[in-house]
Amino acid sequence: MWQSFDDFSKYGKEFVDTGLKSYASVSKGAQAIAAEATDYSKKSFEAGSQAFEKLVSAKSLEKAIEIQSDYAKQAYEGLVAEATKLGELYADLAKEAYKPYESIIAKAK
Repeated sequence: MWQSFDDFSKYGKEFVDTGLKSYASVSKGAQAIAAEATDYSKKSFEAGSQAFEKLVSAKSLEKAIEIQSDYAKQAYEGLVAEATKLGELYADLAKEAYKPYESIIAKAK
């Protein structure tokens, strides 16, 4: 009977420790995602501001269309690259959050 209680206590402690490790991984990954999103937002705002300044100073309609087209192309490419990078960060976050539980699952098998 006491053997079972000791085992139960040991498994409970192990599960709590694993949960805390997983939580730390999630917190670290969320911080990396937030930092990346902040950097992208700043860069995007700066690029938009520069494009607007160029657009306002355009001397002809053709030049304004060229500036707008270039900005749209760069913004689209930047968005696709950022979405890919954020997807990778989210995938890494999920892998790191799951990693502490791998040993528990391996023991259960």
